[in-house]
Amino acid sequence: MESKPQTTLATEQGPAKKASLLKSTGVVSAMTLVSRIMGLIRDVVVANYFGASSSADAFFIASKVPNFLRRLFGEGAFAQAFVPVLSEYQSKHSFNEVKRLVDRVSGVLGLITFIISGLAVLTAPWLIILFAPGWYEGGEKLALAADLLQITFPYLFFVSLVAFCGSILNSYGSFAPPAFAPVILNVCLISATVLFSQSLDEPVMALGWAVLAAGILQFLWQLPFLARIDLVPKPKWDWNDPGVQKIIQLMIPALFGVSVSQINLLLDTVLASFLTTGSVSWLYFSDRLMELPLGVFGIAIGTVILPSLSRKYADLAPEEYSSTLDWAFRTVLIVGLPAAVALFILAEPILSTLFQYGEFSQQDVTMSALSLRAYSGGLLAFMLIKVLAPGYFARQDTKTPVKIAIKTMAINMVLNLILIWPLAHAGLALATSLSALLNAGLLFWGLKKSGIYTASRGWLRYGCQLGAALLVMSTVLILQFPELDNWFEMTVWERVTGLAILVVSGAGSYFVVLVILGIRLRHFRQH
Repeated sequence: MESKPQTTLATEQGPAKKASLLKSTGVVSAMTLVSRIMGLIRDVVVANYFGASSSADAFFIASKVPNFLRRLFGEGAFAQAFVPVLSEYQSKHSFNEVKRLVDRVSGVLGLITFIISGLAVLTAPWLIILFAPGWYEGGEKLALAADLLQITFPYLFFVSLVAFCGSILNSYGSFAPPAFAPVILNVCLISATVLFSQSLDEPVMALGWAVLAAGILQFLWQLPFLARIDLVPKPKWDWNDPGVQKIIQLMIPALFGVSVSQINLLLDTVLASFLTTGSVSWLYFSDRLMELPLGVFGIAIGTVILPSLSRKYADLAPEEYSSTLDWAFRTVLIVGLPAAVALFILAEPILSTLFQYGEFSQQDVTMSALSLRAYSGGLLAFMLIKVLAPGYFARQDTKTPVKIAIKTMAINMVLNLILIWPLAHAGLALATSLSALLNAGLLFWGLKKSGIYTASRGWLRYGCQLGAALLVMSTVLILQFPELDNWFEMTVWERVTGLAILVVSGAGSYFVVLVILGIRLRHFRQH
């Protein structure tokens, strides 16, 4: 006879044990911050060892291809389709049914990504030409990128399972383990660069092997946490399972909708392959800096609210649904706006302090700063997309975002072709930012127009408070902006000290003004 705890475990460990959104976001943000700091250290090390060389370009292309597909099969479209269905099973089905769904989904996802990885290894040179057509006659650079891709692509198989396990843990209120997993990747890349790269005939190959090793370790890392809730997946192939079919139906349009920014960034790389050597690396390093606030806050908030929104939709609580979206908008704005402004103003000091060592030159700093400023204009939009898209996916509506994605990606391509001529690689970054602004605007308008989201009172006052704080912060940063010629000649510790003073004074002035104008932490607490 079946015991009660087993049949009700999904409920007891799921919706009934909800932590506050602010606390959950804080956990994810803290873990993601550790990961991003390690990522910055990784980028500093890689820049020091490889600079913006042809071998660095080759690795960035070889890692970008599986990472692009990871956003589709991993934490991107798959997660946006899987989490709402899993939340529905938690609310309306027994634990045995939840476990059955997990096993079937892991079997289908694992086999599909395994086959794709195998095909990619066999066709690596053609994939490189597809994603970097400017390298068609690239000789050694093309060959090196293809060799790297054969090593890095199987990462897709493991990291898709990593994201699958992370989605399960997030749905059961366990946010820290999945958020910490990327730290493993950064540790592997740093270790491989420092310890093994110089002993290989082709040093950059160490990075390829590090990526593959990280995928295996990230997957193994999450298994003990799944064991605690008795949901370690036992893969079974069942394409016709109703839950699997529902996820597939939601995922197909979501493949485009949730990943539009990644598709745009990938198109940037394709066009950058036609530009001067170093363009791919300049875009990479500027994008990495933009990813710091995006990951720590934008993705963290989106990760936390998706299970919450999915439960509220399943429980038929439209007012709480709208309230959660409103909380997410306010939280993103208070962090995203100052981050975008600071990256725009302090582009050269930040890039120089982090990367201007070894093979990474002053010219590389100057060129990367151009694309960083262009990307910063779309940072807030990128962050908003991370919280707007769940507003649709939690309702199992994946068609509306895909329609918006098609429009914005078409506009992005047109802007790429227009802006690449006068602005080179920076034009590609600017086109991506402009299309992201349009994407976020259309997603927001759709939620508001359909009545899914209704703004709470106090937005005008809140906007004025943020505006005043931003004005003061910008003034403080501009008045302290250093003479760049002197900055480039400073020692590493002089740059670190100078940047720390800029960051502390800018952030301090911003938050002091907010406190003076009446904003408190308690205003962002959500049940």
